[in-house]
Amino acid sequence: MNYVLRLLCLCLASFFLVNAAVGLTTALLSRAAVRMAETMRPRSAARFLFAARMLACALGAGAVLGLCVPSYLWLEPPASSERVGWACLTLALVGAATWFGSLARAAWALAASVRLNRRWQQAGSETLLPGASGRAVVMVKKGAPLVALVGVFRPRLVVSETVIRSLSAEQLDLAWQHENAHGLSRDNLKRLFLLLAPAPIPFLGGGTSLEQCWAKFSEWAADDEAVRGDSQRALALAAALLCVARMGTAPRLSFLHTSLCAGDHHLCARVERLLTLRPPAAKPLSRARCLAFGASLGTAAGITVFLAWPATLLSVHRLLELFLR
Repeated sequence: MNYVLRLLCLCLASFFLVNAAVGLTTALLSRAAVRMAETMRPRSAARFLFAARMLACALGAGAVLGLCVPSYLWLEPPASSERVGWACLTLALVGAATWFGSLARAAWALAASVRLNRRWQQAGSETLLPGASGRAVVMVKKGAPLVALVGVFRPRLVVSETVIRSLSAEQLDLAWQHENAHGLSRDNLKRLFLLLAPAPIPFLGGGTSLEQCWAKFSEWAADDEAVRGDSQRALALAAALLCVARMGTAPRLSFLHTSLCAGDHHLCARVERLLTLRPPAAKPLSRARCLAFGASLGTAAGITVFLAWPATLLSVHRLLELFLR
């Protein structure tokens, strides 16, 4: 088989094995991960669950790019006529299927997002949101109640005219602050990454519970960042949530959109949290200290990998030789 095709088969098969092993392990430990997240602040919990969901894909890609490809290019002679065994070929095909499924999901969601964005742009107009310090939003004059952040790389707030008329200036400002918190944390981009991350087994969801809990904690974090520990603002945001929810069924959105309350299965819990707002807990470690700790840990890991690199590549190449047969 061609030199490049053998490398491609090895990469797909290796990624599938690592992604499946780590992904299934993460799925088995998902309940423990959720319980651990419940002891954290909402923003920290959302980051932790997102990292847990993306861990399998990240390790699989790291194994391929950091070990499989370098060892093959360094130690495999280009003139080799070695054949790929049926086991490796089968795993490569399954690995290709996992990527096909994830890319298809992402493409479908992106197409739905673009289609809805165009529809709202044509049916709406840019206006200044009352009470939001003159912030520009897209107002849709007709349709169901809508407060959503749309767009992956340049998100914009889309609000229906019925919502603007029904909410007070303070409530509209809090709704904007809530969606702006989603924008600052790049939640729509994270949603795209979740779609792109292949499932451990093709066409089967392997991180559904983690994704649902991540979405819940992301909403809680956006609520907290909008109200900023103020009980009056919390009451106003709770009232806004209930008001929008009572207006009727919200339009069906793309997975790449974040909405104030559409599709939120934890609305009651969100309202209860806002009504029983507690004072903010002690501040976590400063960002400078976290960055210093991360830099030290990364430097130590980099030195270790550099020193063990040749021996590691040799070991990986031996495993690949066995894998090809």
